Amino acid sequence: MNLQTADMVLQISAMLYFTSMAGYFLFLFNQKQVWQKTSLYVISTAIVLHFISMVVYTITIRQIPIQNLSQSLSIAAFFLGCMFLFFQYKFDLKILGVFASILLSATMLVVLILPDAPIEKNSVLKGFWLYSHIILVFAGEAALALACGAGILYLLQEKGIKAKKPGFFFKRLPSVDLLDSVGYTCLTTGFALLTIGLITGFIYAKAIWGRFWGWDPKEIFSVGTWLIYAALLHLRLYSGWRGRKSAIMTIIGFLIIIFTFLGVNILLGGHHQPFTK
Repeated sequence: MNLQTADMVLQISAMLYFTSMAGYFLFLFNQKQVWQKTSLYVISTAIVLHFISMVVYTITIRQIPIQNLSQSLSIAAFFLGCMFLFFQYKFDLKILGVFASILLSATMLVVLILPDAPIEKNSVLKGFWLYSHIILVFAGEAALALACGAGILYLLQEKGIKAKKPGFFFKRLPSVDLLDSVGYTCLTTGFALLTIGLITGFIYAKAIWGRFWGWDPKEIFSVGTWLIYAALLHLRLYSGWRGRKSAIMTIIGFLIIIFTFLGVNILLGGHHQPFTK
């Protein structure tokens, strides 16, 4: 098995993500459970193939495939898929698959379009702390992405409830209480993973550069993002920021994550810039 095999498996995985999105759209419009179940099986298969592709790539180049923007987005999509399956199993919130499949398909489309140019191997991009940092941060951000999705669904359902004539989404979405509960669980899970991920990143920086903190732009924005989510959780627990306020803040928080992941690296540079070239 080689890089061509890994690329081929990844392309098949992407096609399955696209197929799952089509299936979830059919479920959204006609509400037949067969479409949701089929789409869930398809997206699960896509995640398995995605994982196989990553393993083959890692074994071939003997380094985790996070050398450029295409590979970074691919890993982000993989963890998003994994976290979606976890929360789908936990809550059985079928409609969340619509949001997850759209985001997965959009991400994988960019992965396929972007050139996966060969990158010179970097000897420092290895080790337990780095791998822990990558896994935890990507998993945490994936959970926060799903919190954003639950927040969007919450706002749509709230609008339907308040409207004189319930709209398209009213009968297709669960109660706002369930959506708020799912969003909160995604939020707390993502925040916990992100917190530990940042800590492992600081330990890795200390091991490689001899310091925990170097005022790198990504470090500053990452901690800033963490503070925003910490403030949201504090306000939710102690100031009653549930429902609409929490939903809006989770959406804003995820937009900041996107800027931190892409905008900071591309516009401001720093140690993480090679991952988005």
